[in-house]
Amino acid sequence: MAKPEATVLTASPRDPGGSRDARRLRREGKVPGVLYGGDGGTVAFAVDSRDLRRALQASGAVIELDVDGSGSPAVLRDAQRHPVRGEITHVDFVRVNLNVAIEAIVPISVEGVDDCPGLRDGGVLDQPVREVTVLALPNEIPETLVVSVEGLTIGENASLASVAMPAGVELVDDPEIVVASILAPRVEVEETVEEETELIGEGEEGEEGAGEEGGEESGGDEESGGGDSGDGDDSGGDSD
Repeated sequence: MAKPEATVLTASPRDPGGSRDARRLRREGKVPGVLYGGDGGTVAFAVDSRDLRRALQASGAVIELDVDGSGSPAVLRDAQRHPVRGEITHVDFVRVNLNVAIEAIVPISVEGVDDCPGLRDGGVLDQPVREVTVLALPNEIPETLVVSVEGLTIGENASLASVAMPAGVELVDDPEIVVASILAPRVEVEETVEEETELIGEGEEGEEGAGEEGGEESGGDEESGGGDSGDGDDSGGDSD
């Protein structure tokens, strides 16, 4: 399999500035970024947003980043996006040596959905992990890795160990990590009012009330009894 040619992305150098300069560049349809790592220093640049989008959508992870006529093979390290519009607002690229393996994050796609008994029985596909970290030469980094759910029934899952790695690509993450599961369908249970429990509660309150009333009546009897004994003491005094 022939190695894909690196996509060329042309950028212009810029003076590192604050948020005001960054906003000005974005109004002009450009995205600020930095290039660092390797044998060179940190270079601040600006690139046309449309050119950047096309380069990132192209095949292959390596981009030939040309800043003012000086090209360097690089890979995207980080892309900041607008929280609402989703547009890229800043990019970080790192220089790479095409002969030295690097770690890269690769998305995982699912296949075999049509041949999954669990899904035919009403199960739900869950993907708790959608990306995987691999170690490979820059030009050998795959665009995506595939996990198959073919033959899985409800309650079964597929781990990273079942993901086929291309030649020259090494898995960095734990192979036991689950990347796809077939979950049982959710059953909606209607909430019912437990009237019996409420009635029992009301009965307990009634018994407590009755107990309190009974206590008050007995207390009254004691007071009347005490009065009678007092009369007896008075009569005893008369005898003296």
